[in-house]
Amino acid sequence: MSVELSRPDAAEPAAPTAAPAPSLAHPNQFALLGQRRFAPFFWTQFSGAANDNLFKFAFTVMVTYQLSVSWLPPALAGLAIGALFILPFLLFSATSGQLTDKFEKTRMIRFVKNLEIVIMLIAAAGFVSGNVNVQVPLLLSCTFLMGLHSTLFGPVKFAYLPQALSERELTGGNGMVEMGTFVAILLGQVVGGLMVAVPGVGPHYVAVACVALALLGRTVAQFIPNAPATDPGLKINWNPVSETWRNLKLAGENVAVFRSMLGISWMWFFGAVFLSQFPSFAKEVLHGDEQVASLLLVVFSIGIGVGSLLCEVLSRRHVEIGLVPLGAIGMSVFAVDLYFASRGLPALPIMNAASFIAQSAHWRVMVDLALLSLFAGLYSVPMYALIQLRSQPTHRARIIAANNILNALFMIVSAILAGALLKAEFSIPQIFLFTGLANAAVAFYIFMLVPEYLLRFVALLVSRCIYRFKVQGDDNIPAQGAAVLTCNHVSFIDPVLLMAASSRPIYFLMDHRIFNMPVLGALFRLAKAIPVAPRAENPAAYEAAFEAAAKVLQNGDLLAIFPEGGITFDGELQPFKGGIMKILDNARRDGLEVPVIPMALTNLWGSFFSRIERVNGQNVAMVRPFRRGVFSRVGLNVGAALAPAQVQPDALRTQVAALMPD
Repeated sequence: MSVELSRPDAAEPAAPTAAPAPSLAHPNQFALLGQRRFAPFFWTQFSGAANDNLFKFAFTVMVTYQLSVSWLPPALAGLAIGALFILPFLLFSATSGQLTDKFEKTRMIRFVKNLEIVIMLIAAAGFVSGNVNVQVPLLLSCTFLMGLHSTLFGPVKFAYLPQALSERELTGGNGMVEMGTFVAILLGQVVGGLMVAVPGVGPHYVAVACVALALLGRTVAQFIPNAPATDPGLKINWNPVSETWRNLKLAGENVAVFRSMLGISWMWFFGAVFLSQFPSFAKEVLHGDEQVASLLLVVFSIGIGVGSLLCEVLSRRHVEIGLVPLGAIGMSVFAVDLYFASRGLPALPIMNAASFIAQSAHWRVMVDLALLSLFAGLYSVPMYALIQLRSQPTHRARIIAANNILNALFMIVSAILAGALLKAEFSIPQIFLFTGLANAAVAFYIFMLVPEYLLRFVALLVSRCIYRFKVQGDDNIPAQGAAVLTCNHVSFIDPVLLMAASSRPIYFLMDHRIFNMPVLGALFRLAKAIPVAPRAENPAAYEAAFEAAAKVLQNGDLLAIFPEGGITFDGELQPFKGGIMKILDNARRDGLEVPVIPMALTNLWGSFFSRIERVNGQNVAMVRPFRRGVFSRVGLNVGAALAPAQVQPDALRTQVAALMPD
């Protein structure tokens, strides 16, 4: 049997140029903070994000409450500062991606941190200046320059991680970075707002803090290990328009990567709608003051951070894109519930944070907001990890730069759409409802375009909600390159469990009769399965299936087969047929020596999906759903790779049998 788990592209990208340290030495993502290859990088990006937001928020508060500028009224100050900060992402992302691919990444990071020190020294002069006509233009210029600083750092940040971390650490590393970024944003805004409000000397405190954070970031960056250039011979194209188009076309060559970029950009669209409406939502709907608006930001940031950290736990230290549909579902459910939770709230006098929390009617609003952002973290982290893992290393930074451009465009569109809905007299809760429903539609569309997300979500549900699935020896599944996975065949969901065990897409050779089953058949058709019929029944289909299998190996992918040729009727391992030899012969014909990985599913016989029930004299499956209760334990044992010369059907059967319990 076999499913071709929708692979993203005709070829799997090469491995990262820098060999990461073994991941098994680290029990969880927090252990990375004790490693030089991650900790200095983490604190460098943390200090940069904190400085960005401390500077921007303090400047916004100054213009809104402390300065009188005729040409920049307070109502437009936040919009102007936000637009100036995001403009460099549109203008210079393409160039920054090229620079990151061309030069050694640590060198790029240190250059960016040097630039940050210069910008913050200029900003400090602006904060301490008493002349408004000098102060505001100077700080607006620094806003644009800090946007440039972030534009240059973005591709380096996400291109460095896959060179420094193994596949097993990539989800956890991204989760830590995502969590750190939102915590830094939150701390930067809180500290910036408190400092600038100190009477008389507030701007001076902000000036010192900005320069100090820049110096701290540069000091820590000195300890980041070298990360070699991935395309040192690249010729820089300084035209941002043509290079942006080229990068988007480059990303579009890998379907899963490009559509993951669109998915991430949609997440930024979704988040921008909520973040931009927090002040008005707090005042007009929740009847709260500035403290309540800040409380909403705190809840949102904590939710994102917790969701980002949960990714490693739920993914079992693999890049698990099955979490993406789960995240999308949660985002929609709690965005819609936020609409209902915020309807009909009593029209109380304007409250501070303490009074707001004291009202039990507001708890549901905070829970909805926390869970909405938590699921956004589950949604975004695996997508970032997938882009890093499957982008060609030589082009990775440019693809990430293209993603940054798309993110900026989607955020701009979200602001325009939110403004249009407000002008059309939508209430803020109605905008949240509209966004939640739109998220469901967009997510469904993306998952139909890239079935791998949906398939891995199904595998995640089966392996966590129906069974307690434990995998041993999964390090023997190659992280790259072609291989043939061979496994005993116990039930109708064996392919789904194998999907759950591998972070890479798998192609399965599958008995053509499985497609006649109502639910599983539809699932495997969605997965673009390779159907195989017996040679005696349909010789042409038989040969076509093995030629399709040969193409899988030519493209460097994983091919899985069940050499018994069918599901066991008695729970015992059946004799292996000769299909494995035909696959290896075809591979040799194509000049490939493909390793064979023996596997054994354990404790699956007797489950609902196995043929254990006796009906009308035949053993059948799927008769009694809870015959073994729920959450029964099953497993997969993965053996060491075998060279093709070592493989014969009987010998391979012995290897698989050795992996099965007595």
